[in-house]
Amino acid sequence: MGGLYHNPSKNVDGLQYDRCVALKELRVIRQRGACCELPEVDGRWADRTSELMKALSDPTRLTMMASMWKARAPICICDFTAGLGLSQPTISHHMARLKEAGLVEADKQGIWVYYRLKADLAPASRKLLAQLIG
Repeated sequence: MGGLYHNPSKNVDGLQYDRCVALKELRVIRQRGACCELPEVDGRWADRTSELMKALSDPTRLTMMASMWKARAPICICDFTAGLGLSQPTISHHMARLKEAGLVEADKQGIWVYYRLKADLAPASRKLLAQLIG
């Protein structure tokens, strides 16, 4: 019989009472984690995919990616600030996250920076973007 209470006056029909709470020891059917093994998953794939999903999880970044996906030419940072109504530092922050994820590349022309999808975008990334935006 389980429980921490050994006072026989508090034990009724296999239930142990402490104040108004009844405790009953349940038998263990199986040990946690001892049933079966998980299928093998490539950790590098999970890391890459996680970074991609984090980069796309923000509505502003997803809008920026959709704009670049649909654009025929690179887009100036000034067009993002005007079109999205956000400050240049905010747009730069979002663009930095997209660059870190390997999704975009930039060309500086004078004082302006123009962004486009990375030319050698990974096939899995391109497929995901096509499904999301296409």
